[in-house]
Amino acid sequence: MKEIIENAQEEIHLQTYIFENDETGNDIANCLKEAAHRNVKVYILLDAYGSSSLSDNFIKDLQQSGIFFRFFSPLFSVNNFYLGRRMHHKVIVADAKFAIIGGINIANKYRGKESDEPWLDYAIKLDCPAAQDLQKLCRDYFFKDRSSKKIKPVLHSAGKTLVGIRQNDWLKNKTEVCDSYTNSINQAKNEIVIVSSYFLPGRRLNNAIIGACKRKVKVTLILAGISDVPLIRNATSYLYSLFLKQNVLIYEWNNSVVHGKAAVVDNKWSTIGSFNLNDLSCYGSIEMNVEIHSPYFSELLRSDFQNIINQCNEVTIDTIYKNTSFISRFVNYMAYRMVRAAILFLTFLPHIRFAK
Repeated sequence: MKEIIENAQEEIHLQTYIFENDETGNDIANCLKEAAHRNVKVYILLDAYGSSSLSDNFIKDLQQSGIFFRFFSPLFSVNNFYLGRRMHHKVIVADAKFAIIGGINIANKYRGKESDEPWLDYAIKLDCPAAQDLQKLCRDYFFKDRSSKKIKPVLHSAGKTLVGIRQNDWLKNKTEVCDSYTNSINQAKNEIVIVSSYFLPGRRLNNAIIGACKRKVKVTLILAGISDVPLIRNATSYLYSLFLKQNVLIYEWNNSVVHGKAAVVDNKWSTIGSFNLNDLSCYGSIEMNVEIHSPYFSELLRSDFQNIINQCNEVTIDTIYKNTSFISRFVNYMAYRMVRAAILFLTFLPHIRFAK
């Protein structure tokens, strides 16, 4: 990200859910201020809820350095308390040429330190025509000009690879990431590997995964043994038995928090971005992923997944009953019901506002 900022010549768009005033946040902020001093136009759009900890002085310092700054969807407005529809994507694009899209926010915990393992997460750097689409989308979100409606979910050529930017914003009739996941899972013939941080698939994705299992497709899930939201981890654990009975392989990563959102299907199709496999990402939040059609890239990503799996603990029916008590399984069940209800509320809360 620093390399992209330092080499930018005309225009930078940074849009992310969480930007913290810590060592990592200040490192990126200083790079952006230096770019602004070189007369590069710098636009920062942060989610008002995810980045609510930023102080007024921090923001004022950015603006006084010549950076254009805006919050997406302030929590409080004249008529609404607005929590449901958040800008969840994590992207940077420079000069419509170079970009990064992934699940990594800007804070120390994602980057890691000498004493702390970085969170398990993924992002992809783009140097291809797809960056032009991304810059148009970022300009649309910053300036609210709605020109992104004209940008179709096409695939761009990058050598022998096809790359496409995929959005999910259900309230604006954009379900590209969810459709991409569902279609790829439904068309899978051999293997599906998914890294997911907050894994609570809704009916559509759930049916797609189970359908793949019935077609004898090997399905592997890499999930959180450690989570920054323990209640969601408990809720996910409640689903283990359901998927294990369908012969899904489940592995838990316990070296750090799992925050990644990535998948490989049949070593041909892969995706990386901010989209979580749950209803909040499908119907509530604004998400952005990259879709890559490339055996070469997919094999590289699949190889990385295998390295992660080798460091994980496998979850089986036997380990569930060996390592958990009836009470803990009941707690997982209650967590599942509570989280599903909360996600349902947060998902459809924005729809009430839009209806008004």
